[in-house]
Amino acid sequence: MAVSGKGGKPLVADQRYRAANGTGGASGSGKKAPPPSKAPAKKTSPRKRRPRGFIARFFLAIWGIIWAVLWRISLVGGLILAGIVFYFYQQLPPVSALLDGRAKGSVTLLDRNDQVFAWRGETFGGQITSDTVSPYLKNAVIATEDKRFYYHFGVSPRGIASAISINLAAGRGPLEGNGGSTITQQVAKLLCLGVQYDTTKWKSESDYEADCRSGGVYRKLKEIPYALAMELKYSKAEVLTIYFNRAYLGAGTRGFEAAAQRYFGISANQVNPAQAAMLAGLLKAPSKYAPTNNLKRAQDRADVIIGLMEEQGYLTPEQAAEAHAHPAELSEAAQTKSGGFFADWVMEAAPAYLTSETTEDVIMRTTLDQKLQKDAEEALAWVFDNKVKAGSKAQAAIVVMSADGAVRAMVGGRKIEEAGSFNRATQALRQTGSSFKPFVYAAALDLGWSPSDFVEDTPLTINIPGSGPWTPQNYDHEFKGLITLTTALKESRNIPAVRVSEAVGREAVRAIATGFGIESNLADGPALALGASESTLIEMTGAYAGILNGGSSVTPYGMVELKLKGESDALMGAGGGIGERVISEDAAKLLTYMMAQVMISGTGTRARLDDRQAAGKTGTTSAARDAWFIGFTADYVTGVWIGYDDNTPLVGVTGGGLPAEIWHEVMTRVDEGVPVSELPMIVPEPRQPPQAAQPEPQAQPAAPQQDDPVESFLKDLLGGGKKN
Repeated sequence: MAVSGKGGKPLVADQRYRAANGTGGASGSGKKAPPPSKAPAKKTSPRKRRPRGFIARFFLAIWGIIWAVLWRISLVGGLILAGIVFYFYQQLPPVSALLDGRAKGSVTLLDRNDQVFAWRGETFGGQITSDTVSPYLKNAVIATEDKRFYYHFGVSPRGIASAISINLAAGRGPLEGNGGSTITQQVAKLLCLGVQYDTTKWKSESDYEADCRSGGVYRKLKEIPYALAMELKYSKAEVLTIYFNRAYLGAGTRGFEAAAQRYFGISANQVNPAQAAMLAGLLKAPSKYAPTNNLKRAQDRADVIIGLMEEQGYLTPEQAAEAHAHPAELSEAAQTKSGGFFADWVMEAAPAYLTSETTEDVIMRTTLDQKLQKDAEEALAWVFDNKVKAGSKAQAAIVVMSADGAVRAMVGGRKIEEAGSFNRATQALRQTGSSFKPFVYAAALDLGWSPSDFVEDTPLTINIPGSGPWTPQNYDHEFKGLITLTTALKESRNIPAVRVSEAVGREAVRAIATGFGIESNLADGPALALGASESTLIEMTGAYAGILNGGSSVTPYGMVELKLKGESDALMGAGGGIGERVISEDAAKLLTYMMAQVMISGTGTRARLDDRQAAGKTGTTSAARDAWFIGFTADYVTGVWIGYDDNTPLVGVTGGGLPAEIWHEVMTRVDEGVPVSELPMIVPEPRQPPQAAQPEPQAQPAAPQQDDPVESFLKDLLGGGKKN
């Protein structure tokens, strides 16, 4: 049918193919109409497309090569690392075998009341676990050393990267200084990466440990697989347990239990936040931050750690404020360092293999009285603070002992110094001066003389073969004529002492001094009577103890018993005490009377005590290089020495001055609260001076002087000066 085209739209055939596309339409032929034609795409020039594809394919090829190499290297490296980790894993022993890694043992020293006052060697307080220590301590360590401890696998890449950045910024090498070590890595170092101590490779254990702690790329590379092996072998709690037991924390302590006992006198499971922070602070630099070295520095370090604990939620603001306000304080034993010199001395009383070189833990019971030790230290400090010019370099030493030779206190110098320092109480050989004179009179009294007998204080010259004439002088350069032995001793007259010594015989005097424990070589000439010989303070004090105990020798001692820790049987007993009789008991009691007069009205009045009897003797050496005062009450014998280490003469100091005042201060404190007891002495019958000196038979022949006329005359002058 034709349709007119006027005014109408052109006819279009039905597009039946749309029905197949779901758009509807009339049925018709099954042929599909071709899709609408698109505008022809703009052709791209081959020259513009080829370079971009070539560069991309080139870089893709290079990356493919690099990737192929990298993943193969990574695979090989991973297999090697796994092999090393597995090797270390197989080598690691049970945790219990790693807790006490010391090569040396320790010596714990107990006082007379069985209280700990000092340690020597490396102390291990006993095995502890991370579950039994104070939670404050565990948290303080984690907050300080490794706050992500529970979230890493032994190594912290973030920590290592941070440490490298800090080191480079500080101008150091990437592995110098901060190491970014985790607690696990620190434990690996403590275990020396499994390398055992070998005496053929390292000269000492300290060299071994220094090598273990050294850095370097090789050691760091070895440390990483070792730490990974530990994380596989042990739990986090076990890693902490090893750390808590093996860490060195200053003052010879290994492990937190030993450190808590050393510094605070308590167990590691009892420490409070402030104490825990101080202990954790030691890990950074044990010697530097040890509170026994510098308490204020240790407290400042602890303050930083308290802040970290609060910041990380281990302490509440209230707990942190309390810890800041009340910093940790040392225990009394650690604070006073009581018995430092004494501990050095008593360690020499036993063989080295049981003390300084022990591989076992040893317990040593001693004679030390910590109260008396503190009394002696405080008395010495008080006198130098109040009676001595500021800045004085003069030194002093004190020994306090019982009549049987048991040493109760020892001060080896004005300052408490490091272990092994020069001990002036036991090591300084000094001239004894007039403190030697009691042995001269002891010889005379033992021969039957009386304190009331007379001796001449008149000019004297003795011809010494090979040396010529020798003329002793009194300190005041005066002469008193005929005086009693008591007056001669209490006023420390030199000439009478020489006359008595020559009369009884130098050998008798030498025998008495040696019998009382003066072991040094004694002078051969007549100056023997004036203390020209040298001795130590502990020897002299021990000799005076022999006078107090009735005339028997004593060997000063400090060790009572030595045994292995945990054992009940002692390996050694006391190494001293009362020995053989030297002079008669009556002679000792008469000498005590004479020495008591020294303090009542003689050269030792500054030492006189108000509440009890005391006896003693002053001593000042030639050119005043040494000043002594040694004396005793019924309970204790105390010796005091003052001088310069380089033998510089003392200015304005005699034995009756500063030494007597120190002795008075010590004994006032020592005898406080002690019941008053009388001194064992005999008061002699008074005698009238002889009208004229009549020669009498000598009780003992004087030492031969090659028929010297002065000696013969001296013997004649002493007629009537002794009784039969």
